[in-house]
Amino acid sequence: MLFGVSPIGMIMDEEIVVADESKRDAFLQRMVDILNGSALNLAIAIGYRTGLFDALDSLQEPQTVEVIAGRSGFDRRYVSEWLAIMATGGVVEHTRETDVDLFFLPEAHGDLLARRAGHNNLGVYTQEIPLLTLCAQEAVIERFRTGRGIHYDHYPRFQAFMSELANAKHRRVLVREFLPSVEGGNLVKRLREGIRVCDLGCAEGVALILMAQAFPRSHFTGIDLSEEAIEVAHQEARSQGVTNVELRILDAATIQNRHDLRGRFDYVTAFDSIHDQSQPLEALKGVKHMLAENGLFSMVDIAASSHLAENLDHPMGPFLYTVSLMHCMPVGLNDKGMGLGMMWGRQKAVAMLKEAGFQNVEVTEIPNDSFNLHFLARCGVNP
Repeated sequence: MLFGVSPIGMIMDEEIVVADESKRDAFLQRMVDILNGSALNLAIAIGYRTGLFDALDSLQEPQTVEVIAGRSGFDRRYVSEWLAIMATGGVVEHTRETDVDLFFLPEAHGDLLARRAGHNNLGVYTQEIPLLTLCAQEAVIERFRTGRGIHYDHYPRFQAFMSELANAKHRRVLVREFLPSVEGGNLVKRLREGIRVCDLGCAEGVALILMAQAFPRSHFTGIDLSEEAIEVAHQEARSQGVTNVELRILDAATIQNRHDLRGRFDYVTAFDSIHDQSQPLEALKGVKHMLAENGLFSMVDIAASSHLAENLDHPMGPFLYTVSLMHCMPVGLNDKGMGLGMMWGRQKAVAMLKEAGFQNVEVTEIPNDSFNLHFLARCGVNP
């Protein structure tokens, strides 16, 4: 033994050093993957927004940069650089014939990235992080010190993005699959006969107008806090010739104080909107207030647990928590709000629904929507 250090201790120290180096090397590779993945997300978002993926998707065989640039209508040099990212990232296939680079988007990739993807569209989601970074990164960093919320004014393009996202999600699924799944098809029967429906947090009215077009005998009311979003919804309803729609600018937290809304609706929907509320419990109480006797409430919200430990293996965990940090939580902190966040989870959602007065809550998966759960709450006799 030398200076009180045993050979066994030296061996153990060497093993610790090797283990630490192995852990460092593994995390080094993880960091490389993160840097590449974040760069790819930005480039894919550009390709989706510009329509480059749709241009590639229309080609039946590998083509040159010149052909792809011509098909898309964009500058050759920019398209060339973008294609290099897509090729090195494994999004687009690259081949070389007679010293010419050729590029091809496999059909299976187009199934997820082109606008034809419908409810399978993942390309639309790649825009979310770059958009939120542009809108709110500096404000979020500043709020780490102050703890304050961030007003919707920091998100000038976010309503338009959410409408695009709603289009991708709802256009094929809402009327054809989601509504028929509610109450084993009985809801659709009632909608065809004519009932009163409210979409709470309707934004620019995508889901509202789709339902109104599909069920002309029913009457649909959209409620949202954003004056700009409601105006866009007004314009869209007019352009589509939809006459069975009413739109109102209203804070969901104040609904339970409105006597004109008491027991007014047979069916209320809230698509990914409750977790953004500053006072979500008050908003849910407002839904209960609005429902007629034996009315139904469909709350569609993120499929997650309320406990972090149970979300560690969530396939979209980092993405969803980041969106929550950059938007959902800070807007929910406005006006001394709860700041619920997107990942409030199933357990908290059910508990809050019951606290709002819904005793019968059924939680089910949604056809062709792995992001969300359907919380179906039934209203008994409204006191």
